[in-house]
Amino acid sequence: MDFPGDFDFDNPLFRANPYPAYQFLRDAAPIWRLPTGQWLVSTHAGCTAVLRDPRMGHNNTGIITPEIAAEPIVASLMRTMLLIDPPAHTRLRSLVTKAFTARRVEELRPRIEAIVDDLIDAVIDDGGMDVIRDFAHKLPVTVICDMLGIPEQDRGPFLNESTVRGRILDPVSLTREEMDESNASLLKSAEYFRGLFAYRRANPGDDLTTALLNAREADDSLTEEEVLANIGLLFGAGHETTNNLIGNGVLALHRNPGELARLKADPNLIPNAVEEVLRYDSPVQLTGRTALMDQEVLGQPIAKGEEVIALLGAGNHDPMAYPGDPDVLDVGRPGVRSISFGGGIHHCLGAQLARIEGDVAFRKLIERLPDLRLTDPDNVTWKPTITLRGLVSLPATW
Repeated sequence: MDFPGDFDFDNPLFRANPYPAYQFLRDAAPIWRLPTGQWLVSTHAGCTAVLRDPRMGHNNTGIITPEIAAEPIVASLMRTMLLIDPPAHTRLRSLVTKAFTARRVEELRPRIEAIVDDLIDAVIDDGGMDVIRDFAHKLPVTVICDMLGIPEQDRGPFLNESTVRGRILDPVSLTREEMDESNASLLKSAEYFRGLFAYRRANPGDDLTTALLNAREADDSLTEEEVLANIGLLFGAGHETTNNLIGNGVLALHRNPGELARLKADPNLIPNAVEEVLRYDSPVQLTGRTALMDQEVLGQPIAKGEEVIALLGAGNHDPMAYPGDPDVLDVGRPGVRSISFGGGIHHCLGAQLARIEGDVAFRKLIERLPDLRLTDPDNVTWKPTITLRGLVSLPATW
């Protein structure tokens, strides 16, 4: 059996709407091997099993060639919590997780509300904005800059352009030009953060950068390269996921005006609407694991060293997990349990922060810009990434 014509990671039609292809996979073969050797898992149960199985990890020595591993952007990524296994993963995560406890994150809510109000104040008299450029991008960037202790005068480049090279996370190879661009962006970012490290060593603050530089856990500490790589991860993940959550959510609500009307009539539905938006059009569409030993997934033998890709977006639309019609947006849907933030030991550290940012963003947009309407919700441009799903722009007026 062949893939349908639109099931191609590089196909713009797939990027615009991957969900029909996901349905094909769930119906035809819940676990499917690509010609490249990677296994795709498309059911909610299958994805959850892969994410939680300790026999699935990130030993990429058999997948990433020495030449690719030597690329600066790849070498940096492989030092992060995202792509390492215990005990190194446990050590790194334990040093970072203290900044993301439920209590500390909830304490950020008043600051998040103030940021959102400032962003709306800046555009409200203009009668319009680009929801992505002027709002969804700037909110999480400002929050993560606060958390990392980045001085106000240094924030312009972060606020005015995307610093994330999301293509490096995609299950397809980068072109030489894309790799060079990603490496150049990394080196420019590293130069800035090394300067920030020196500043924070001389001027420690109540921020995550200072905490990581001074981290001690069982007489352990992070090397500067580890701090650099993981701050880069936190900055990228902390900004990109929320940016996509807000943009995808605003688009979904305006393409489903009845659901938007429900939220306006009953703002108490907003927390559940955030969960539903995460499920309906996940900011992160997939994540990979490597088999650390011979095993089975959904009855399919998987050899040690083979890569398994959990299609989170497909699992979030699985009718076995969401009876009725999972392809319908329902802000009051009961029992939403999306896998958009992954699972197991690699469950996203910033999941609760993203939820709070989404909650505040949707609430303030409804309260302060009740007449906001999208210029052309049926004609949007998606970013040229597969793992991270989000919009390039989203013009709106009121």
